[in-house]
Amino acid sequence: MEAESATAALFTPAETAARTGFTLDTLRYYDRIGLLGPVARSASGHRRYSPGDLEWLAVLRCLRETGMPIADMRSYAELARAGDGTVPQRLAALEAHDVQVEHRLAELLGQRAHLREKIAYYRSLGALTPREGPGRTVT
Repeated sequence: MEAESATAALFTPAETAARTGFTLDTLRYYDRIGLLGPVARSASGHRRYSPGDLEWLAVLRCLRETGMPIADMRSYAELARAGDGTVPQRLAALEAHDVQVEHRLAELLGQRAHLREKIAYYRSLGALTPREGPGRTVT
């Protein structure tokens, strides 16, 4: 019965993809390049992901969606697998990434302000008569 409950907590690749939002190709890629630790296998050799694997995939999603390069993700994964002795290095890596995210957010906010200026400009053209609008140079 204990083995049965252990396997009940494992997920097929398709279930894992559905739960995490990663594609099957991405799961295989992450496994191949070492972003995932050893993934359990069924008796038939098919991958089976644990709840811990899903939690780790959530970390990877966060890192990826915030723009961390794959090489940095691999370094972070290696540090995580190396154990508690690497907590200072992992903290430093996350803090450095957070600085990059902060810079990117500032860039995006600046770009958003520019977009909003253009939107306001184009909306203001709606008040023009058709004769006035087409002859204007709009950038």
